[in-house]
Amino acid sequence: MKSYDGRVNAVDGISLEIEKGEFLTLLGPSGSGKTTTLMMIAGFEEPTSGAIELGGEDLTRRKPYERNIGVVFQNYALFPHMTVGRNVAFPLRMRAFPRAQQAERVREILDLVGLRRFVDKHPRELSGGQQQRVALARGLVFNPDVLLLDEPLGALDKKLREQMQVELKRIHREVGITMVYVTHDQTEAMTMSDRIAVFSHGTLEQTAPPLEVYHRPRTRFVGEFIGDSNFFTGHVDSGAPGRVELDGLGPIEADADACKRLAGAPVDVLVRPERLELIGDGAMLPNRLSITIGVIVNYGDSVLIIGDAGRQRVRIRIAGAQPDAVREGATVVAGWRPGDEHLIARS
Repeated sequence: MKSYDGRVNAVDGISLEIEKGEFLTLLGPSGSGKTTTLMMIAGFEEPTSGAIELGGEDLTRRKPYERNIGVVFQNYALFPHMTVGRNVAFPLRMRAFPRAQQAERVREILDLVGLRRFVDKHPRELSGGQQQRVALARGLVFNPDVLLLDEPLGALDKKLREQMQVELKRIHREVGITMVYVTHDQTEAMTMSDRIAVFSHGTLEQTAPPLEVYHRPRTRFVGEFIGDSNFFTGHVDSGAPGRVELDGLGPIEADADACKRLAGAPVDVLVRPERLELIGDGAMLPNRLSITIGVIVNYGDSVLIIGDAGRQRVRIRIAGAQPDAVREGATVVAGWRPGDEHLIARS
């Protein structure tokens, strides 16, 4: 737990166990507690209560330099007056690494990040992506037990950010180091992580592999924060197996096991936009909605249709080109198969 004023907890009751060699992403909106959690692991913030352990050793009261942990920040934090080589060697000098071996170790790590030919350049002579690679090399050069990354790609443009995501995954695979990565970007979390820990208002909503977080969110917040979503409210009909009554829309057929587990309970029903299909009168989909199209967004490789089913806003994502019959103002029928929805108990 972490409180700055003794009244409000910036981090409240977080419990995380990270496996050696794992890539764990702390994901959440601004102010959710993810960066505070990372800073406590690094030693820059001290927990109000609780403990931080690494390999069975209690690090809670140790200074940052007493922990074998590397940190990479969004703003790079490079020394402008030092060359790339001296920036990367700095942690080795601070840890009294044998001077005779420092140059070779710096060359090895610059090879890993593809910057060996820039060893004598200064940060001002590098692009943003190259500077971020230098910061990454500096965080890895002293063989830390854990590498912490605080929104390291946030200052890069979209194309470069995607390239760096691939590079980080490659480096993680080659080095095998434990990485804890903070971001508010769900795409980064989904594409890079072994597991995602989703934060909200200082609490941990769910920790699971990316596809589980996406397809089986534990709470409505997770379902809304990760990916695009359609949420309907309703209750499971305890008298009819596999049936859910949607508020204002009527009954649907749902996953029988989920209905059995939540019999009679009020639920939020999640249907991802890509699970909805446009259907004709003869289609065999039991769950059907009549939707009046309000907006069509064409992404090139897919089309997003936003419309209304009664008072319910509905989003449909279609792969490929826009169907001829789909136009703003038209009424279409969309449906999904039982089991393509996900039921979340409503508190």
